[in-house]
Amino acid sequence: MKKNSLTTAVIAGIAGVAGFASLANAVDLNPDGLGQVLLYPYYTVEKGQQTYLSVVNTTSTGKAVKVRFLEGYNSREVLDFNLWLSRYDVWTATIFALDDVFDDQGDGAAILTRDKSCTSPMFSEGDGTVGGAPYTKFRSFAYAGDGGPQTITRTREGHFEIIEMATLTGPTNSAITHNNGNTPGGCGTVRNLNAANADMSAPSGGLFGGGAVANVAQGTYFSFNADALEGWRAAPLFTGTDNLRPALDDAIDASGDSATAFVALGTSISTSVYAANRAIDAVSATLTANAIYNEYVVSPAIGANSDWVVTFPTKRFYVDPLMVVAPAVAPVQPFVQRFTAPGVSCVEVGISIYDREEVTTTAGSSGWSPPPPGAPPSSLCRETNVISFLDVTTAPTASGVLGSKLVTNIRPTVGAEGWVKLNLNPGSEPHALRASLNGNVYHGLPVTGFWANNLVNENVSDGVMSNYSGVYRHRASRSCTAGESTCS
Repeated sequence: MKKNSLTTAVIAGIAGVAGFASLANAVDLNPDGLGQVLLYPYYTVEKGQQTYLSVVNTTSTGKAVKVRFLEGYNSREVLDFNLWLSRYDVWTATIFALDDVFDDQGDGAAILTRDKSCTSPMFSEGDGTVGGAPYTKFRSFAYAGDGGPQTITRTREGHFEIIEMATLTGPTNSAITHNNGNTPGGCGTVRNLNAANADMSAPSGGLFGGGAVANVAQGTYFSFNADALEGWRAAPLFTGTDNLRPALDDAIDASGDSATAFVALGTSISTSVYAANRAIDAVSATLTANAIYNEYVVSPAIGANSDWVVTFPTKRFYVDPLMVVAPAVAPVQPFVQRFTAPGVSCVEVGISIYDREEVTTTAGSSGWSPPPPGAPPSSLCRETNVISFLDVTTAPTASGVLGSKLVTNIRPTVGAEGWVKLNLNPGSEPHALRASLNGNVYHGLPVTGFWANNLVNENVSDGVMSNYSGVYRHRASRSCTAGESTCS
């Protein structure tokens, strides 16, 4: 039997046994940037920076969405709330450091907005105002006692996600609709909703978003797009503001019994079906890469520095004891270490570094400088990681571009300009997602992120300094096997 026919037969058999109604609704990473779920790989308020964010509803119907901010060590929540997007609506906000604005509010992060869209709770019920704009502080209690750093400064870096809970119709849709650009009249009504109503149907997608890390004083601006997952859920899942659901592991296809992933593998699309209690694997499958690739420039002659942001959006579902109740000790693949003190969950990666003229390091010499204490060589130990390329022999306390404290370093031993392959499935520590019901195994780690590059020109004119910023999404290669064959 041909491979394609075999895969089709296996899926048909699964559907017959498990009662799958349809495989049409499936999670996929939309290259066009529209979806039900938006994954933003980074936010920071370090180094005097702020992070700007936006989400856009391109559809003619309203949306109830969950907005969730996650710190960078273990992806414990530091803030979440419900956002109500009317048709064709845009919502924007700014994440900032409290100690950049106040003398007595601590050194954590906070978020403010001047936007008129409805939120639950309302920002006016938050912690105060900045320039007339209401703000609310990020919280620390969700990571209390988890083995990581316990201070409020842990809220200063991480990543965030926006998840569509339901599409709106009827009176609920009307309640959140802007009237000639004014604040919707029904914000008080939707603010108190704690359960789905007849006006809520399945998420329909059509959201896109972006972010930017900006330093007004220095004139730097690192902008990026959110990754968009479409087909994540075929049924509404609305919760009130006191509920941590929905989360990425609530994916479901039209059958109601499983979660399905469509994954682009070169010129073909692989279909993988997972039981409902392993729905997170469907999301991870769409993000799993066996390697990522990008460039770096650290030439002193042009004042250049480079940082890589490497974020694992689903890692917490495999390593956080709060979310993984079994097995009791071992983590769940593709990650190999539970999150534990002093705030790490390490995975080994391979590093191949090249200059622009094919020069590379000798085998085995590429790696972190210095290696993380107590960890295997070349390990990434957080959920949000920032890799710097500083020519130093001691561990840096902050990255060169973003000023990240979640930093590890690759010393650019082959030259000031070049590129790197980060192997997420090294032979010394293989990483593989659990097999789907139809036998597909994706190799590597679920990942997203970008290269942030900054150049400094001190010669524009007398006394003037110019910064030039750029952001480039990581490129990726993917690997999937089904027994002794490749996936199809």
